[in-house]
Amino acid sequence: MLSLDATIIYRIPALLMALTVHEYAHGAMSTHLGDPTPGAQGRLTMNPLAHLDIIGTLVLLLVGFGWAKPVMVDSRYYRHPRHDMMKVALAGPLANLFLCFLALSLDGFFLQWLSLYNVWFAFFNLVPLPPLDGFKVLSYFLSPSAQYRYANLVGPYSNLILIVLCFTGIIGIIISPLATLYLRLASEVSYLLLTPFAFFLP
Repeated sequence: MLSLDATIIYRIPALLMALTVHEYAHGAMSTHLGDPTPGAQGRLTMNPLAHLDIIGTLVLLLVGFGWAKPVMVDSRYYRHPRHDMMKVALAGPLANLFLCFLALSLDGFFLQWLSLYNVWFAFFNLVPLPPLDGFKVLSYFLSPSAQYRYANLVGPYSNLILIVLCFTGIIGIIISPLATLYLRLASEVSYLLLTPFAFFLP
């Protein structure tokens, strides 16, 4: 069994990669849709320091859950603001789930942590609270007046709610079944895809 110090050597880079890929995907998608804001603010980078949020990072270090600094976007540049904002919101979680799938397809202790952090980070960010992506996804299905009421209701307390959810372990109870299901399905799909090539693998 690896010591705690040995696991940290793998866990920290895996965590930073999951966080960075997530935020970069948001910025890249918004840029693709015509918005120069992420690039102008230095967020189109794989440097994790550009994406760290102070509170989110502290919570992450203390309880294993946290969030990154949201990528600022400007929907006025989009041709279809409502639909394009949904694309931007989903780009981060989908990038994490894809990276998780790739990590499961390979072998190695670092890749195990990479797959775990990516799947948990993806589903954590789909919690419907600002500044997480789930808030934007939920807003897509709400009327403008409902969006306004919901934002005013939870917006001022969102960080506090997220901290409570993380420290009480409630967030883990919510995410764990979803993460486990995705890991199981992704592992099976990966196995099916790689089986025809098993003869050529060392």
